[in-house]
Amino acid sequence: VQLQASGGGLVQAGGSLRLSCVASGRTFSSYGMGWFRQAPGKEREFVSAISWTGSSTNYADSVKGRFTISRDNAKSTVYLQMNSLKPEDTAVYYCAKDRTFYGSESARSYDYWGQGTQVTVSS
Repeated sequence: VQLQASGGGLVQAGGSLRLSCVASGRTFSSYGMGWFRQAPGKEREFVSAISWTGSSTNYADSVKGRFTISRDNAKSTVYLQMNSLKPEDTAVYYCAKDRTFYGSESARSYDYWGQGTQVTVSS
């Protein structure tokens, strides 16, 4: 599986970005997908995940109500719509493929990772 993330950039606080992650190499609709992020000097943290059908989603408390994860299995793509961005959202964002159908909050559940896309939110 190869994952290609895009859509990052520089945005002012309160702005929006939409991240995309295109998967190739296996049947995309057979597994959950997740987004994680890592800020400078910090550990990688869970942001959001979605189940294989898209019927189940979960979010970190820090992004709940501001971020929305979705997927288009026909396009083998998972999205992360990020609204009301804050400076503390600044990080490299990674998409990842879950070993299971569900979309876990634990990074240990993921076996393939994209290269990351930088999101910078200015105050």
